[in-house]
Amino acid sequence: MIAFVKGIIDDISEENVVLDVGGVGYNIKISTGTAAELPGIGEEVKLYTYTCVREDMFSLFGFLSRDELEIFKKLITVNGIGPKGGLAILSVMSADSLRFAIISGDAASISKAPGIGKKTAERVILDLKDKISLEDTLVHKEMQHKLPDSSEALDAHIRNDAVEALVALGYSVTDALRAVKEVHTEENMDVETILKLALKNMF
Repeated sequence: MIAFVKGIIDDISEENVVLDVGGVGYNIKISTGTAAELPGIGEEVKLYTYTCVREDMFSLFGFLSRDELEIFKKLITVNGIGPKGGLAILSVMSADSLRFAIISGDAASISKAPGIGKKTAERVILDLKDKISLEDTLVHKEMQHKLPDSSEALDAHIRNDAVEALVALGYSVTDALRAVKEVHTEENMDVETILKLALKNMF
């Protein structure tokens, strides 16, 4: 209904921001992560929004990027995850961290969100695993951007597979990306070879 709201920050709390848009103050619910990234009071900001309309409620949920908004919209399609639960999850992990948690079946990380138990976290993974891919992540975009021109497409595919494998083994996204990026690839290298070399970089 409302794609975004752009205005001056009038007030900020951990869960809400008030934006002054042409003299009208909009209450927009936000994650604690978004609250931490907002500029100060009196500064202008643009938030991409999701509108929740119920018989007894009309609420706006705001995000600093379309990417975060899209993962939020996927979250609230899961049975038992409403807008409040979606914000709770995005308050303890970024959109990319959530994607990797889903890909790797890491229910423990998702269940760290307030009000999200292990069973609900497992349901998030079950319902969204087929809707999430490594190609959706900023990690994938960063790797493609930093790869050399030679064999770029092949390298991107192989390295992405290696990162995904490391995350599935329990390594963090940051450590997996670092280890794979430190591997000097040569022609005809396969995923298994890169994975073995990357594992050496973990120690």
